Amino acid sequence: MIGTQALDWAIGGWTKGMQDKRILVVGAGIAGLSSALMLAKNGNDVMVIDAQDNWEITGAGLTISGPSFRAIEALGILSDVMNLGHTHLGIKVHDTHGHLLKTLISPSIAAQNGDPLPGAGGILRSTLHGILLKHLSLLGIQVQMGLKCTSITQDALTPDGSVRARVSFSDQRTLDFDAVVVGEGLYSNSRHLLWPQTPSPTFTGQACWRVVLARPQSVDHRFFFLGGTVKVGLTPVSSEHMYLFLLESIPQNAHRKTAELHVILKHLLSEFSGELSQVRQAINAQSHIVYRPLESHFLSDSWSTGCVVLVGDAAHATTPQLASGAGMAMEDGIVLSEEFLSAKDAKEAFHRYYLRRSKRCKMVVQNSLQIGQLELERASAVEQAQLVESSLAQLAAPY
Repeated sequence: MIGTQALDWAIGGWTKGMQDKRILVVGAGIAGLSSALMLAKNGNDVMVIDAQDNWEITGAGLTISGPSFRAIEALGILSDVMNLGHTHLGIKVHDTHGHLLKTLISPSIAAQNGDPLPGAGGILRSTLHGILLKHLSLLGIQVQMGLKCTSITQDALTPDGSVRARVSFSDQRTLDFDAVVVGEGLYSNSRHLLWPQTPSPTFTGQACWRVVLARPQSVDHRFFFLGGTVKVGLTPVSSEHMYLFLLESIPQNAHRKTAELHVILKHLLSEFSGELSQVRQAINAQSHIVYRPLESHFLSDSWSTGCVVLVGDAAHATTPQLASGAGMAMEDGIVLSEEFLSAKDAKEAFHRYYLRRSKRCKMVVQNSLQIGQLELERASAVEQAQLVESSLAQLAAPY
């Protein structure tokens, strides 16, 4: 929370816009931290909690597109991301033997001052997380770890009759908030409490492998390797590191033992030569491999109820084909904070937020699934590229 204010803030009526409000953010992933940062910058009193006892950032690296760089600039963290991550011009497409087929230059989006932003880049997920935490800390906000919501009710009222959320926590406290922002991810516990009939995420028939490795200087762009039975890429994420991703078709969502992951991954890479043969040799039992069956979901109805709203994967979890999950999460926080500035209450702000976000996020979820289906069908690279390019063109539009 901001400064040294106590948790028992006084209850007040709405002012013009949604500034100086008591807001709880549940979940300290990219969506939650982005929302907390922007809402705090607007003058709201923000409390952030996360169920984890200690930071354990899952995932490896993140690919950053032009639209995501635009969101990063709006969050006020662009210089940190550029200093600690990696920027490049686009994608170098190779065949299974490592022969360069084509270089695709990623289109740039104009910054707020009119200068071009980077068109493509990458960063370690843990690094981006640390940047967001640093900027929250500069505002006096520290995430309260190991804390869960056990219930959320909406029966507390302000003097002017506006509904507030009454939240009970796992440490036995019960506090009131003007708004609650839920960014707990794909399997959100709070979403289940408030929307118990929501369908479970759907398995897509694919799995994604990721591992961070030392980066050779030759990997100066994002690399794709096409034409094999699996789709493989390398993304630079810093001056020293890159992450490998591999998309595999798995009709059954099979369990794989952690101790066997490096053996399976090396086998999946065995059909590739050139650059990937050297990468394959670097993978061993000590490699921190992240293996994840791909699941997706999209809430087609409203993402809010009363003064509680969903952001990020809790509302619209996408697969990685468009490399836009983190970008959509950051945009959610930006749009939510913008709508708070002019809405008379949380309900109105959340409705406007949904209207601005739902169509764009649905496009990302659906087009990513469609690209995944083309991958499963071994469709031509041209057909896949056409859908990727049309999707990125839509993402370049203002949001």
